[in-house]
Amino acid sequence: MQAVVLAAGKGTRLRPLTDEKPKGMVEVAGKPLLTHCFEQLVELDASELLVVVGYKKEVIIEHYGDAFEGVPITYAHQREQTGLAHALLTVEEHIKDDFMLMLGDNIFQANLQDVINRQAEERADAAFLVEEVPWEEASRYGVCDTNKYGEITEVVEKPDEPPSNLVMTGFYTFTPAIFHACHLVQPSDRGEYEISDAIDLLLDSGRTIDAIRMDGWRIDVGYPEDRDEAERRLTGEKSVEDDSETAATEATE
Repeated sequence: MQAVVLAAGKGTRLRPLTDEKPKGMVEVAGKPLLTHCFEQLVELDASELLVVVGYKKEVIIEHYGDAFEGVPITYAHQREQTGLAHALLTVEEHIKDDFMLMLGDNIFQANLQDVINRQAEERADAAFLVEEVPWEEASRYGVCDTNKYGEITEVVEKPDEPPSNLVMTGFYTFTPAIFHACHLVQPSDRGEYEISDAIDLLLDSGRTIDAIRMDGWRIDVGYPEDRDEAERRLTGEKSVEDDSETAATEATE
């Protein structure tokens, strides 16, 4: 499969880490976020990396050039950061068949291969890696409803009242049908062309989308503290919370 990586954002919530570099070049455990993404996609046998760039794109292009570990890179420019559906349309002309999509600000240690396998086995129109989060955190994400077969029936972007606590994680597979849906999406209340709205259009047209429960962990690096937590997990360091819990346990034994 080809692999699309969305890396056009400014990362305003990560400032000052993004004052001089795009979000995807913020380092976690000694490597830029994008390097972590690329390494995982190469392990998944990506045939080509299609990288959507925007803010300070020259930093990314100069760093990676035209290939990563032998896999060719094609860059697409999103001139205005107006949502994930809009970003995805910038690579439409390059996509030949089913493809992977990864958000370039996520760190995964999870069962990504299961998503690809489901796409191939079921010939679904899309498959997503999803995870359960605390109910109070669900409104930060694209929230999914599923039926008893594990198929997604609805996706709502950052709802005030989430219909479930099952959320999209930032790793997907799609058929090219997603592009037609992206073309039909209208701006949301946030003024963005949401990928969740495109997914709902697929569902409304009778397409099948499978949800794969995450086995492992992932961190959406949106804030400096998220970067610190991702680094702790990757390096095996304990967090302050872990140390506090360990001390409390030892005190009661």
